[in-house]
Amino acid sequence: SSRCATKITYDFFAGIFGKNKELEIFSDVVNAVDIWLKDDKSFEMGKVCLGLVANAKEINKVMFEAENNLYMDHILKEASKFFNEKNDYIGLDMQVHAIKKSFFKEDKDDTLSNLISNYVVKKLSENKEKFSITYKDHKGILTYNVGNVSVIGNDFLVANPEFDFFIDVTNKKTLSFRANGKLDVSAMAKHLVGGGGHVNASGGLFANFKDGFSYEPIKAQIVDLITKKTQEEI
Repeated sequence: SSRCATKITYDFFAGIFGKNKELEIFSDVVNAVDIWLKDDKSFEMGKVCLGLVANAKEINKVMFEAENNLYMDHILKEASKFFNEKNDYIGLDMQVHAIKKSFFKEDKDDTLSNLISNYVVKKLSENKEKFSITYKDHKGILTYNVGNVSVIGNDFLVANPEFDFFIDVTNKKTLSFRANGKLDVSAMAKHLVGGGGHVNASGGLFANFKDGFSYEPIKAQIVDLITKKTQEEI
């Protein structure tokens, strides 16, 4: 109870392989906030790092586990640059936005929102058959907690014109529907979950949705919902 899991793990392996200054500082920062050592010199740094990780939701782990791990590794490595003699937690707090952008930026700079959208759309496009679903004669894509649905949904549909609609389901049981002129998603939302909205942007609540930690069971619930609703019309 006097050390967090990260600190225990570091101490164990340091005893076998020898100490590593960077990892030791990192484990001290994690330890200070994890067991809430308010008087520890690393406590404020730990709070900033905790917020940085907790709010790093730009890449959904359920859909893109490997990419999410790379992202977390990136932001923690960048954060560790501020673990200096100054203990510059304020400097780190000021650089959170830039740290996030540095992961997503490729050829040219843009807003963080656009950079994230470009990255996620690229990953969705690379795996679009895995994430594809059908509704009547229309082909669509299903995401889970993807965030920024209006931007990402529209950008994906523009980049992949063979798709007619975009659905994002969340852990709060909400469904967000997006289209690009090929399907009235307000009618689709009403049909599936009694929802509604606009022709190209609608939403609804899937009350029976059960949250999960892997994509396939989540997709299976939406496919089952569509199957049942469309069969009711026959």
